[in-house]
Amino acid sequence: MRDARWEHFPHEADMGVRGVGATIEQAFEQAALAMIAVITDPEKIAASEAAEIACRAPDDELLFVDWLNALIYEMAIRKLLFGRFEVHIDAHCLTARAWGEPLNPEKHQPAVEIKGATYTALRVARDPIGEWVAQCVVDV
Repeated sequence: MRDARWEHFPHEADMGVRGVGATIEQAFEQAALAMIAVITDPEKIAASEAAEIACRAPDDELLFVDWLNALIYEMAIRKLLFGRFEVHIDAHCLTARAWGEPLNPEKHQPAVEIKGATYTALRVARDPIGEWVAQCVVDV
């Protein structure tokens, strides 16, 4: 098994985000980093403020979309960018903490604004080598 990671995949005018990890929680954390990386370099974001996030859904895939949309909402209302995540999932209930800092256009040089996570290319499952993959397309 390889280390947890994130990546992008192309999708017409939007962007696919994918997180991979040894656990479903790691996959969700990595996918959140992939989503942030659509906006800016996550390494540029200081972990100076924390936000608590909780979601519940009937299955892992809907929970994943709810997770990303909760992050988008929190960033919009708090005017923050998040760069570090800690996710816990139990029976389709997610509790998480996200750390970040206020958006600074000069420092972060945001490329786009993400409008929302979609059900397009939505997948949360183990791959053939046992790693968890969480992915979907985000609307930019």
